[in-house]
Amino acid sequence: MSSPVMSSPAPLEVAEPDTDAATETERPWVVIVWNDPINLMSYVTFVFQKLFGYSKAKATKLMLQVHHDGRAAVSSGTRSEAERDVFRLHEHGLWATMEQD
Repeated sequence: MSSPVMSSPAPLEVAEPDTDAATETERPWVVIVWNDPINLMSYVTFVFQKLFGYSKAKATKLMLQVHHDGRAAVSSGTRSEAERDVFRLHEHGLWATMEQD
């Protein structure tokens, strides 16, 4: 009589997590305000103070960056936070977009 042959379990294949995908969701979204020929610089400064609670100095610095460079990153956060900020900026007549950092 032959002895029973014990079979070993098949090796498990463990898929390594895709670190790029994990990092993709963790990267913050940035809200960009673009220069436009319509809004006064004082109004843009006011909107930054009102919507983001920035000091007059910080809001002025961001407004000048928009004016001189054509754009400025004014906030960052999750996708839903960025979408909310873009919506609120649009409600105030500013040109804004969002992109992943």
